[in-house]
Amino acid sequence: MKLRFTPIYLLLLLLLSSSDANVPSRYAKQSVEWFQSEKGRRIADNVLTWQTPHGGWPKKRDTASEPFEGKSEDLRATFDNGATIDELRFLARAFRATNEPRYKQGFLKGLSHILEAQYPTGGWPQFYPPSKSYHRHITFNDDVMARILGLLRDVSESSDYQFLKTEDRAKVEAAVTKGIDCILRTQIKQNGKLTAWCAQHDEKTLEPAWGRSYEPPSISGGESVDVVRFLMSLEEPTPEIIAAIEGSVEWFRSVAIHGMRFDEFTDAEGKDDKRIVADPDAGPLWARFYEIGSNRPIFLDRDSVVRYSLSEIGQERRGGYDYYGGWAAKLLANEYPRWREKHKFSKE
Repeated sequence: MKLRFTPIYLLLLLLLSSSDANVPSRYAKQSVEWFQSEKGRRIADNVLTWQTPHGGWPKKRDTASEPFEGKSEDLRATFDNGATIDELRFLARAFRATNEPRYKQGFLKGLSHILEAQYPTGGWPQFYPPSKSYHRHITFNDDVMARILGLLRDVSESSDYQFLKTEDRAKVEAAVTKGIDCILRTQIKQNGKLTAWCAQHDEKTLEPAWGRSYEPPSISGGESVDVVRFLMSLEEPTPEIIAAIEGSVEWFRSVAIHGMRFDEFTDAEGKDDKRIVADPDAGPLWARFYEIGSNRPIFLDRDSVVRYSLSEIGQERRGGYDYYGGWAAKLLANEYPRWREKHKFSKE
């Protein structure tokens, strides 16, 4: 089985990185001359100062514009919000352009961090070393698994990473294979049918797991979309991968909500709020959380009590969290049909 990514998926990964505005992603496609310039080297050196002793980088920090001047032990490495993955892509590009050993060393340290962080079951936590909280779970949330596997696939196959030893690239390829197997094993079944994924799964049992107090074990109408895109990016999908894609697409179709719009507004007190309202012209919606077994949309406040209506939870969570979205619309309308056409699957 060839696990090479398609160009479309590689573009998607780049867009995902830039959407989280991790600063190194803004510079990764600069010219060789830019990386060799004083500015380029200064930014690359800044990025290195933010690398933690474990090898990763913190999230939501400007790791490019200014050097970190505190204690590196105080930084917490994560794979969330594009952190670590974006920095590693940037450093690899910096090394190819300048041949500076410190950029290669920083990259190799970060790559070792990723390989060490992979669980025996094939997934990755949100933070490594993992905490005792929900961050330790295998994380599909914020595309953590997809981003990591995207980088590792590039490392194992792309000529951009030929500066790695053959044995190191072989280890990376093995990690990708194990990660894909984890995706297939965590897909939730209902009545014998494959559906989609929870935003996080237990790192040992692979069962759907709690995230924050309002993020229950459930089937995710949001995070699951990019898991399917990842699987569709594989050039020669196995029967198991094909079944996973087909099962999830069928599930997305069955739980789509039509004739409703997720509306953002400001209430009488000037606070941000959201509601779902009837709109016959609205595109399809999906709930953030679906109850396992019933496929009913569920909504939780910080009290962790399951409710079946958005209006039943408090304004703070309604206004501050996306409980609905059009996440699977492009997948079903465009990407999935193109995938079937590419692989010449017969129509049922």
